[in-house]
Amino acid sequence: MKKWIASLIICLLFAVQTPVAKANETAELKQQMAQQVKMLEQMQKRLEKLETEQTQQNQEIQKEIAKAVNEKEFSSVPDSLKWAQNIKWGGDFRYRYESIDDDTKATKRDRNRIRARLKLKAKINDEWDATFRLASGSSDSPTSTNQTLGSGDDSFSSHEIWLDQAYVNYHPTWKPGLNVLLGKMANPFYKVGKNQLIFDGDLSPEGGAVTYKWDVSDSTSAKLTGGAFWLSERSTEADTSIFGIQGLLRHDFSDGNHIVGGLSYYDFGNIQGKGLSGIHAKGNSQTGGLYDNDYDIFEGFAEYGFSLADRPAAIYGSYVNNIAASNSEDTAWLIGAKYNKAKKPGSWELSYNYREVDKDAVVGGLCDSDFVGGGTDGKGHVFGFKYQLAKNVQAGLHYFINEKNVSSTKDDFRMLQADLVYKF
Repeated sequence: MKKWIASLIICLLFAVQTPVAKANETAELKQQMAQQVKMLEQMQKRLEKLETEQTQQNQEIQKEIAKAVNEKEFSSVPDSLKWAQNIKWGGDFRYRYESIDDDTKATKRDRNRIRARLKLKAKINDEWDATFRLASGSSDSPTSTNQTLGSGDDSFSSHEIWLDQAYVNYHPTWKPGLNVLLGKMANPFYKVGKNQLIFDGDLSPEGGAVTYKWDVSDSTSAKLTGGAFWLSERSTEADTSIFGIQGLLRHDFSDGNHIVGGLSYYDFGNIQGKGLSGIHAKGNSQTGGLYDNDYDIFEGFAEYGFSLADRPAAIYGSYVNNIAASNSEDTAWLIGAKYNKAKKPGSWELSYNYREVDKDAVVGGLCDSDFVGGGTDGKGHVFGFKYQLAKNVQAGLHYFINEKNVSSTKDDFRMLQADLVYKF
């Protein structure tokens, strides 16, 4: 269209010229025509520039309109429904195949298991949050939310859902870094490499805890954690409880590496000579179903994170001693390593740890429920591999080469776990 207009103008210019031009006027006429064409080209460029600017302005206007519409829609939400803005949902589902070869059992066992968890976090106000989590499980065991498929008295029977977590978190604005937790909560104590030497990863202790984190310097931070939890409430005698305290330091180096070190102390009150409903001894020394020992557990731990071949890596270790044990079976230790991180689709992760756990180093009913089939009095290796199949979808393999009942019969224990985990 622009070229057609330019041609029409040129024709009109020709039309207004003297029909018969003299020979000496031809050069002047050509010069005028060239000037007119040049002016038309300049006008065309200006028009194109104006059109581009107009398009950009229209795009900005459309963005402003969309923003205004969204803001109006947001503000139009009824007051009775605005509470939903403060709710966040999340959860995960895991399908697991397990193959177990245990010398203490007559046959090898193969089973399929599921784990389903649904979590709700609600913002009460700027200083208070509440968290609730429901989880699957085949019993009220504190260390497992797995449900074995095909189990139960009836075939294809419905499975149970448990209240796995329910707690509030107070984080005052006047003291950044301080958190006060009350209820049945996620374990507040730090565990290097997420190890389960003292407490299983599924354990949700009940009671109260306080954590405080602050910066010592630009590259060093500190954290203190204290907790008081109740294992068994009794109406006629003292409760069985856990009082714990932990302190740690973390230093971040300029090259991106870091080091963590700390100490923990856990005092199990009124456990000696008692039994705990729902918590089996699993290796601990007992007489008539009652614990022979008290448990006052000291822990020292350290972790070093670094880069290897441009991938994240870490080595870590934990040493535990039950100073209240009445025998020499009072020590546990673990060393482990991780390489790379399974996060983005196509990424992978390797892990390994070795541990030795004496009979009365830790409470067997609360520690790792997978290692040696759960409990103490064992040693051995755990190899792990994870692969991120897609966003929020991960596959994993873990292989346990353990020896259980090491203080007596020394039985071999082998277990393969193959997982598919879906998060949302």
